[in-house]
Amino acid sequence: MAGSTYGTLFKITTWGESHGAAIGVVIDGCPAGLPLSEDDIQQYLDRRKPGQSRFTTARQESDRAEILSGVFEGKTAGTPISILVRNQDQRSKDYGQIKDCYRPGHADYTFDAKYGFRDYRGGGRSSGRETIGRVAAGAVAAKLLDKLGISLTAYTRSIGKITVPEEEYDFSCITENKLYMPSNACAERASAYLEECMKNKDSSGGIIECRITGVCAGIGEPVFQKLDAALAAGIMSIGAVKGVEIGDGFLAADALGSANNDAFYAEEESIRKKTNHSGGTLGGISDGSPIIIRAAIKPTPSIAREQDTVTNCGENTSIAITGRHDPVIVPRAVVVVESMAALTVADLLMMNMPSRLDRLIQFYQ
Repeated sequence: MAGSTYGTLFKITTWGESHGAAIGVVIDGCPAGLPLSEDDIQQYLDRRKPGQSRFTTARQESDRAEILSGVFEGKTAGTPISILVRNQDQRSKDYGQIKDCYRPGHADYTFDAKYGFRDYRGGGRSSGRETIGRVAAGAVAAKLLDKLGISLTAYTRSIGKITVPEEEYDFSCITENKLYMPSNACAERASAYLEECMKNKDSSGGIIECRITGVCAGIGEPVFQKLDAALAAGIMSIGAVKGVEIGDGFLAADALGSANNDAFYAEEESIRKKTNHSGGTLGGISDGSPIIIRAAIKPTPSIAREQDTVTNCGENTSIAITGRHDPVIVPRAVVVVESMAALTVADLLMMNMPSRLDRLIQFYQ
């Protein structure tokens, strides 16, 4: 299977299936000397693991990270870092009823069309559990970025139509509610909305926003490796994501140039912008402002409501999904979006090193 590797210099390969023995990632290209422990990775994995609230699947997984290689005496060795997480609470029998049916909204049909085979136990490689490898690698990338003064903050901007107004953001609230919203009041309203979805045997989607601060101007390429294009590609590779926008995004289509342009000004020998409609990028290159990304997350496709579908023999039938599923994917996907953003920025930073001769001379002299 192609397509399990992401990145150019800071490169990751995720592996494993939802109901296999384990799942994980191999990271290649991480510089030597970065302090790294399993606890560093665990902090990220704990943010995406199941069973955090009644709005997440009841599957009980410890999701404990095991570093198998690439770390010596508490620091990265510059060699491939292999991280493993064992699956402990699979219930493959829950999927027996859909063995011969294609679940609406899932990759069942398209996976079968591509390979002539599919692992029906939780979706196999197409399962959201694959993101464990991304998150483990994202924890490493985020720690590397932290050494460079770059930080990432991701949170739930909206669930359904319940959106946190930007002027009401309180980032201290993100870890105070199970929905990871920067407003406890909005989180309460969203929780009530999700309760209604569950009563109606339905699910909800939402929007995740990620802010990256500390990225200097000049990161990204002007053509095919644009910063915003790379971020969009990385985040769109997350299974539940159906749209990505940078800065004002689609609102820019309704704006006038005079309003959408970010005016520059000089301050203490630095060039800054008065506004940030562009979301921290210009011409595919970082401009020194906070990078703002949003990801639209679709509603969980596994719902208990009866839906029309077909069998793999082409017979019409209907199906109601049973088992343990999230009524909303958004809260657990927050750290996945953050991780893909960290991996993308780390890779582009490393790719940027040979862009100027004076910096190469400075580095090697």
